[in-house]
Amino acid sequence: MGIALATIIVWCATGPIFGFSDTWQLVINTATTIVTFLLVFLIQNAQNRDNEAIQLKLDELIRATEAAHNAFLDVEEISEPELDRIKLNFGELAKKARDDVRSGKSDLGCPEVGRKPGHNVSPRQDLSNNRMPASAGPKHKGKE
Repeated sequence: MGIALATIIVWCATGPIFGFSDTWQLVINTATTIVTFLLVFLIQNAQNRDNEAIQLKLDELIRATEAAHNAFLDVEEISEPELDRIKLNFGELAKKARDDVRSGKSDLGCPEVGRKPGHNVSPRQDLSNNRMPASAGPKHKGKE
């Protein structure tokens, strides 16, 4: 903050010396543009690091939760159509839960996403059979 204030004071003090010329104004405009550009990159880098840390924390929660599908550990890497399909499956699950609550039933539990009623297989059984949970879909990047 001190450097910025000192720069502005020096710039204002030199105004009369340079006759408030176009060059005098161009110097401060160019400097502020460069500083703004650099600050955008600095802020973007900080946000990327924060997002990466949050993603790692979520991955750890998924990994540590027994009923969670480990296939979701890098769900941000799958294709857009697969994400849309998973989102649709979770939307259907949420709608069913809301309907259950409205009709006086419980919405607690860990139902399988994208499975037909009567086909209840635990997530661990699903993974132990070398199959991806129905909610997750296949991976790209050579992982299965």
